[in-house]
Amino acid sequence: MRQIPLLVAIFVCFSCKHGMNEKLTSYIDVTEDIVVPKHYIVSKNEGDIVIDGISNESSWKMAKFSDSFIDIEGIDTPKYDTKIKMLWDEEYLYVYSEMEEPHIWADIKNRDEVIFYNNDFEVFIDPSGTTKNYAEIEINALGTVWDLLLDKPYRSSGKPNNHWNLNKLKSAVHINGTINDSSDIDSMWSVEMAIPMKALMELGLKPYPKIDNGDQWRINFSRVEWNYDIVDSKYQRKKVNDKFLKEYNWVWSNQKVINMHEPEKWGVLQFTNEVSSLGVVYKENEEMEIQQVAYALFRQTKFGSLKEFMNLKVGKIKNVSVKFSEKEPIIATFYKTNFGFEFKIRIKESDKIFIINEEGVLKKV
Repeated sequence: MRQIPLLVAIFVCFSCKHGMNEKLTSYIDVTEDIVVPKHYIVSKNEGDIVIDGISNESSWKMAKFSDSFIDIEGIDTPKYDTKIKMLWDEEYLYVYSEMEEPHIWADIKNRDEVIFYNNDFEVFIDPSGTTKNYAEIEINALGTVWDLLLDKPYRSSGKPNNHWNLNKLKSAVHINGTINDSSDIDSMWSVEMAIPMKALMELGLKPYPKIDNGDQWRINFSRVEWNYDIVDSKYQRKKVNDKFLKEYNWVWSNQKVINMHEPEKWGVLQFTNEVSSLGVVYKENEEMEIQQVAYALFRQTKFGSLKEFMNLKVGKIKNVSVKFSEKEPIIATFYKTNFGFEFKIRIKESDKIFIINEEGVLKKV
């Protein structure tokens, strides 16, 4: 990632009744909140792909596997390997995943049930990159699908739309072993999806008829894994003192917290018209780091160490010194508004201003 300018100043624009800028009143270190998203350059499919859970077509053989998944908090190493690869064409975004698993089991059979109560594979896609109107798709080893639409993250009172269906979604699971048979040891299960592009593009800032070379979306993947018991030869989630043990969450791009619904941390999907991503250059977002700082300030104000700012009177303004790396801290200005709050950050050299509000809506003006 390229370095942003060392000196970042705050744009302060308010009526003269506020007088001169206040002195710095707060300091915060958000270094641990900053995520450097992974990226994947998805090459174009020019052949026929049969959605059967097996990646034996020539296009799939050209596609590159991702790094192995990591623990969602970036701390522990998952005990079973997971990796993905992708392709695209005008009709579909193709996703293929392989998941090591010695005991493959599932018991949820109805579409749009809560699939993550089984071991599952999950896809999160935000074509607009705004953290709004993003898709979530979950699938278990039986091939049962839950697809839903989030108008915004749960933290901002987002409402999941379970009636939203990807009607042209194609998906399949392949089992290397025997599902729901506790008497043997399995190898892995794989998932293959063809996600309709038209439905995804309609979630963007504006519908558009085609993908341009170099376009970027935000995307992440999660694998949920449960400890289990075998009762009467059947698998079930493990309980201790009559409570289910917490699940494991393994992801492609680090979230740093046990929460997939922080879309600003997701990885970057970059499209290329080439049939191979080899030699295609990833387009760095020079503003990514300052965007991450803005979202960190939003989260800390809503839920963390700056939460007391929410008790300030409307019209109150405070400056905050923000440490986010080994570079010099930046100064962010907090405004208490009628609706909640805003932070404003101005990059001096480019004269760009970033504003984030109480809904987590980030704008550049």
